[in-house]
Amino acid sequence: MIRYEGTLYRPPSEARSLILQATIGCSYNECTFCGMYRDKRFRVRPLAELEAEIEWAREQFGPEVRKVFLAAGDALVAKASFLAALLERLRAAFPNLRRVSCYASPQSLQVRSVEEMRALGALGLSLYYLGIESGHDEVLTRLAKGVDAAEMVRVAGKAHAGGVALSTMILLGAGGPALSLAHARASARVVNAIQPRFLSTLIMTPVPDTPLFEEERRGEYERVGDLLATRELRELVAGLELTGTIFRSNHASNALPLEGTLPRDKPRLLATLDDALAHGNDAPFVPGWRRGL
Repeated sequence: MIRYEGTLYRPPSEARSLILQATIGCSYNECTFCGMYRDKRFRVRPLAELEAEIEWAREQFGPEVRKVFLAAGDALVAKASFLAALLERLRAAFPNLRRVSCYASPQSLQVRSVEEMRALGALGLSLYYLGIESGHDEVLTRLAKGVDAAEMVRVAGKAHAGGVALSTMILLGAGGPALSLAHARASARVVNAIQPRFLSTLIMTPVPDTPLFEEERRGEYERVGDLLATRELRELVAGLELTGTIFRSNHASNALPLEGTLPRDKPRLLATLDDALAHGNDAPFVPGWRRGL
């Protein structure tokens, strides 16, 4: 059977994927807002353990497995030879496998060469989930992302050069009220430079046992309310100049669920946001209790 260590995290779009914990924890694990891996020591799991789990999944699900997600925080940082061996075993076990994906931190993208990413992509690892969070350098520093906006664009470009699709994320509210619109505009510029296949937004929410939670407790970080988050999202969407990106703002944390394809649906998305802003606090926001706030 498949054994998971601790709480398992995956992107919403991987709900129907077979999930293998190729690594435990996150090799970087410094982002101030993230509490997902703080209780775990990073390590790469032995290939023999994963081979046994793949064989069990083959017996249980066989041809039904079409997508695999490699957890945890940044499996891409593991040695390319390990990832290649794992991908080869997945391809052999699941003849209908269409895609393998993983989280990719900026640090793991710095480690992987374009040639390695191209070779791993040929074996099926064709989608990376990259948390951009912000395109504003001051905000990125506050979040302790470990890179500035220019480096984020550079490492994303490596993935594109390697033929890998990117699913990216922006954190609404990451700059607090003071940097809200500047954060949105800078984020749009970075997303435009990256041209990801997928783009999503989440509301930044401090969680216990993270530096951000303590910053909020000390009064050093202030959340944005639903109205300001909507204004921030409107500024972001208005600044996007994309050539074929699937956009989602329907994560459970979002006050106003939206989805579309850019640039085609940009006018509709802006009209929806403008209508919500016109209604002010009477806008049809999803209640906070339904979003776990």
